[in-house]
Amino acid sequence: MIKRFFIQFFLGKRLYAALVAICLTFLVSYWFTALFTLGVILLYTLGFFFLLDTVFLFRQGNGLVANRLLPERFSNSDANQVLISLENKYRFAVKVTLIDEVPAQFQMRDFEIFDQLEAKEKKEVFYTLTPLERGEYIFGDLHVFVLSRIGLVKRRFSFQKGQMVKVYPSFIQMQQFDFLATNIRRFDYGFKKIRRIGHTMEFEQIKNYIPGDDIRSINWKATAKSADLMVNQFQDEKSQPIYSIIDMGRVMQMPFNGLSLLDYAINSCLAFSNVAIKKGDKAGVITFSHRMQKSMQASSRKSHLLGILEMLYGLDTDFLDTDFGLLYNWLKRKVSQRSMLLIFTNFEHQTALQRQLPYLKAIARQHLLVVVMFENTLLESLTEQVPDKISEVYKQTVAEKFMYDKRLMAKELNRHGIQTILTKPSELSINTINKYLELKARGLI
Repeated sequence: MIKRFFIQFFLGKRLYAALVAICLTFLVSYWFTALFTLGVILLYTLGFFFLLDTVFLFRQGNGLVANRLLPERFSNSDANQVLISLENKYRFAVKVTLIDEVPAQFQMRDFEIFDQLEAKEKKEVFYTLTPLERGEYIFGDLHVFVLSRIGLVKRRFSFQKGQMVKVYPSFIQMQQFDFLATNIRRFDYGFKKIRRIGHTMEFEQIKNYIPGDDIRSINWKATAKSADLMVNQFQDEKSQPIYSIIDMGRVMQMPFNGLSLLDYAINSCLAFSNVAIKKGDKAGVITFSHRMQKSMQASSRKSHLLGILEMLYGLDTDFLDTDFGLLYNWLKRKVSQRSMLLIFTNFEHQTALQRQLPYLKAIARQHLLVVVMFENTLLESLTEQVPDKISEVYKQTVAEKFMYDKRLMAKELNRHGIQTILTKPSELSINTINKYLELKARGLI
């Protein structure tokens, strides 16, 4: 009991301030002796209120109850809310200071939340955490320091040691892009306009012509019979196998805004697979580096998305060199049906692309290949600065050369019939989904 008392017992700032004031009173009383009596009175008064405050806070065993409410899982690279419920069981108002031992991955050493509770009041407070890595995150103790209105003594309550939450690929981002799969006639998706080119040849129905329909689809026989313009309506072909292939080599280790290119690719893969499945296509995932790692067969079942989520959550890599020849041989043996292959990778210079180009061309002869590469936003910001020194001019020149090489690599891939996405990491998901919708509208898949 005594040990528990001393573990929970802390001194308030107001007590230290009062002691400093009394010490100054005694110091000044060396020259003004009348202040000595005042100092003694203040000291006894402080001691009385100190004991009174201690009794108020410690006479009730469970004066305050707190509970940390965590979601079932966190979404990587998104703001996740942590809710804390508080209940004041004292018969007087208290001030509280919350100190939550957040997981070590966040490196937050100054976490504090200040609030106030009236007598018998219940309240909920929340804060947000934005993880930048997948994996298990362990929360420590939730400490609540309580002060009465006297404010000389603090009592510490501790709750819920060792809570764990798993950080999954960004399912919040996946839900944000859900609407892209709902309406096949949308021209403006809110993020970036899509130019829908042509249509597929899978017939759906004959309907009345309305402004905006393709005049090439007019059915003249049906028009003659009904005396109204009638058009053939086509729908996108479905059940096409689509694979997201994630390069887990060292080129994907580069970080932007605290998140590696690999995690950007994983988040985009989840959002893209969700849209593909809702559009009726089969979505699958393949990962590789110096060896073939995990893979999941393409499927259009709704429950398949949960399997993709679990697979992406467990991805781990040593960021070694990538073997595209190994990927080509694996695809030749395992993926016999013509499919759309979306490869998330990165080439920083021409020689790196030239080494892998023969394998990419061989894959493109059998499948619809889309290569996703990343723009270096740090180089872009460097070129936008106004140089003050000759050395800064040199740096800008080198940065512009690297950016120009990236555009040349994209054109080189296009020249060999390989579709290319050159995008900023932050815009990866929307650009990937837009490319998929464009290719689907053109009837290429």
